[in-house]
Amino acid sequence: MHVRFLLFFLCLTAPAYAQAWRHYDNARFGYGIDIPAGFTQGGESDNGDGQAFKVAGKPTALAVWGSHLTGEFESEVADYMDFVSNEGWAITYQVTTPQWASFSGTRNGQVLYQRMVLLCDGQSYAAFRAEYSMREIGDTDSVIQTLVGSLRGNC
Repeated sequence: MHVRFLLFFLCLTAPAYAQAWRHYDNARFGYGIDIPAGFTQGGESDNGDGQAFKVAGKPTALAVWGSHLTGEFESEVADYMDFVSNEGWAITYQVTTPQWASFSGTRNGQVLYQRMVLLCDGQSYAAFRAEYSMREIGDTDSVIQTLVGSLRGNC
């Protein structure tokens, strides 16, 4: 399994949540996602698969990326869940369908949330991974919901 994560520490602040979001489109894989106002781009990855965004403040990580499937979508999701479990995350939530998957876990007072969607070509997927403090769950839930709702292929 080819694992690529772009993780940078970001910060989510309440004033940023209330402002307008902007849209990020990835040309290589043909997906897009809405990014909260106040996030600055960390720069496209060298291979053009995704990007990280930064905001000064509380330590939180967010990465968005696309990749080619190495097998079936559901198998790819299972591989990622095994990967995060091996990193010490305890998976607490999981939903997998043929078109999308979401899972979350906890580790040392942190929360991980990952969303993956099958893209229009059926050969690749887009994903985001957010990590944040359990203390920020209330403020971050609406951000995660917006990210989940906006991650999709540009068909």
